[in-house]
Amino acid sequence: MRRSVMLSCGSYLPEKFLTNNDLAKLVDTTDEWITQRTGIRKRHMAGEGEKTSDMATRAAEKALKAAGLNGSDIDAIFLATTTPDQTFPATAVTVQDNIGMGDRGFAFDIQAVCSGFIYALSTADNFIKSGQINRALVIGAEHFTRLLDWDDRTTCVLFGDGAGAVVLEASDAGKGDKTDRGILTTHLHSEGAKRDLLYVDGGPSSTRSVGHVRMNGKEVFRNAVTRMSEAIVEAMEASGVSPADVNWLVPHQANRRIIDATAEKLNLSPEKVVVTVQDHGNTSAASIPLALATAVEDGRIRRGDLILMEAMGGGLTWGAALARW
Repeated sequence: MRRSVMLSCGSYLPEKFLTNNDLAKLVDTTDEWITQRTGIRKRHMAGEGEKTSDMATRAAEKALKAAGLNGSDIDAIFLATTTPDQTFPATAVTVQDNIGMGDRGFAFDIQAVCSGFIYALSTADNFIKSGQINRALVIGAEHFTRLLDWDDRTTCVLFGDGAGAVVLEASDAGKGDKTDRGILTTHLHSEGAKRDLLYVDGGPSSTRSVGHVRMNGKEVFRNAVTRMSEAIVEAMEASGVSPADVNWLVPHQANRRIIDATAEKLNLSPEKVVVTVQDHGNTSAASIPLALATAVEDGRIRRGDLILMEAMGGGLTWGAALARW
């Protein structure tokens, strides 16, 4: 059975960062208030002139190096981002040029906010399974601090900038069961009726401006725990696995309380959950690949480990992916 195998991953965080104490000088908040409610201790900010494509390129180059590949070996780029360099062209084509793909293959952006990486991973997986491509770069990259209202303490303390990338390669070695290495299943969902719970109050066709993030925090929290838990169960049932089979849960890094509540609802041990939100905040589509890269680089995630990835974002969008590393 043809599978999409995850060869490697790479990450990038800008050098500049803001601690909770730094934010306390800008808005009415404290380190204690932010830490207790979110688990976040700092968030990174892209430097002057540093674009989403720059961060995406850095993460992609690290992932390619770890896989022993060059840009010319890649057939397609799937870049999840809410913060493109320009309205058009897609930021992915800039990355395509930056890594030396030339006119080989294709590249495009995917917009599903915090669920973007899962959406991009699922899209790439289906292109590979169909036989249309053999190798892909799946990237999540965000310059989210450009969307923040720095007078709104309910949102400006949450988000940061960064990028993460994964290299996928086709493999025909699978037997078609849960012991296969590679992506076993992906599940995507959305509910447009709840789009006003988390959104940006601007856009080219509405206000002709970028706008700022607006959020109903309590409702987002409630929907996040419910929807992400549902997607995880769906993925496990589709593959015939139980929580005991899962080596690692790599969740969207939005809020420590959401992560803990989701794991508890599924009876997953805290020792099986990769948590990095304290180090970079909510980086939207970049958060899952950033967490994945951290756990791979520090040796927690090893070849053969079964990993669950899940996210929920504006739209509302949500989804889950189950893969054997």
